[in-house]
Amino acid sequence: MKRFVIAAAALGALLAVGQQPAAQAKGCIKGAIVGGVAGHYAGHHGLLGAAAGCAIGHHEAKKHAREKAERQNTGQAPAK
Repeated sequence: MKRFVIAAAALGALLAVGQQPAAQAKGCIKGAIVGGVAGHYAGHHGLLGAAAGCAIGHHEAKKHAREKAERQNTGQAPAK
């Protein structure tokens, strides 16, 4: 039963991603790799970890791009 639930969740995630128009994968690949490894070592949940890592990596990449665009519009130096 546990495998069925995991397979159904993975299939649902793939179908949801498949409905998106050509998305940019900035941050997703790196996040998926890190999340997949972490999920694997945290109880053999590599696919779930990869999906979560992709979402988080994409969110962080968008946030950094937004901050960079904001700095360019205001002419500020990057914060360290």
